[in-house]
Amino acid sequence: MTENKLLELSFEFATMIVELVDSVKIPKSTYMLDQLARSGTSIGANIYEAQYAQSKKDFVSKLEIALKESSETSYWLKLLFATGRIDRNAFTGAEKICGNIRRLLIASCKTAKEKNDNSSKF
Repeated sequence: MTENKLLELSFEFATMIVELVDSVKIPKSTYMLDQLARSGTSIGANIYEAQYAQSKKDFVSKLEIALKESSETSYWLKLLFATGRIDRNAFTGAEKICGNIRRLLIASCKTAKEKNDNSSKF
């Protein structure tokens, strides 16, 4: 399904986050922008790393880290929007893609865990 879609979407999202961070001109926002850049690009990095996991458990762990990072990214996006650092269009576009990634990650984690549980029964 979705591994390739997830890889592609997370890379596109990381690119969007880099461009968003670079476009903000308010200098005192650097601490929030740094956090957004870290969490927003970490999502894809962990998804890519999961492709070379040492085990199914390691695979799920990497996807769960990406899921946590997507939640943190959503927080920073909301905070930047609420404090006027980014506009509504930037916020809603990034938040929509972040939510799509989060849903794909939840489904992928669930599927991987179910496959792991079923394979240990035989």
